[in-house]
Amino acid sequence: MIFDPLYLLILGGITLFSWAVSNTLKSKFKKYSQVHLRNGMSGAEIAEKMLADHGIFDVKVISTPGMLTDHYNPKNKTVNLSAGVYNQRNAAAAAVAAHEVGHAVQHAKAYQWLTMRSQLVPVVSISSRFSQWLVIGGLVLGAASQSGIGFNIAIIGLVFMALATVFSFITLPVEYDASNRALAWLKNKNMVSQQEFEGSKDALKWAARTYLVAALGSLAMLLYWGLQVLGSRD
Repeated sequence: MIFDPLYLLILGGITLFSWAVSNTLKSKFKKYSQVHLRNGMSGAEIAEKMLADHGIFDVKVISTPGMLTDHYNPKNKTVNLSAGVYNQRNAAAAAVAAHEVGHAVQHAKAYQWLTMRSQLVPVVSISSRFSQWLVIGGLVLGAASQSGIGFNIAIIGLVFMALATVFSFITLPVEYDASNRALAWLKNKNMVSQQEFEGSKDALKWAARTYLVAALGSLAMLLYWGLQVLGSRD
């Protein structure tokens, strides 16, 4: 099954598309890292000001290792910025810092899509590890034993896959909304010039596309394995 030409075509297409978007994203961030902010503020300072402007004083802004490892942690209420974003003073850093604070604003306002996503995290973190193995194992067992046990196992795997796919699509409005909040704040508070704003906007657009690729890839694999499992009943 894993050598099925259709499977290899889907997997290859997803991998190629993901690689192209990821490379473009890195290129965009490198480009806009050269657009220095006229206000001279670092990513950390941008994040702290945006938090204060939204009346959020129980969230800390901290530095985290790595590149493009920026994230908001709702459990300990921290905006985690990679070293480059935390310290640098450019359009890319401003975009990322404001975007992550956008998630903190969502959390403070109990944004429904973020709440839903957070509730799914514990389930998906476990189910996504075993979903494909359950599907493949179920199909192999069903073919070998000609019993319904294999089919039932494969169905459980599909349910796990479906949860991961739903999670991927719920992530989309969360990410797009955080970017919209970030860009609105940067513009309304005159934090950036028009050139800087356009750079921030373009960088966040490509960052969002990585989540879109992941969601579409998850859906494609769900449909493929769904057809394999249902076809095994014929």
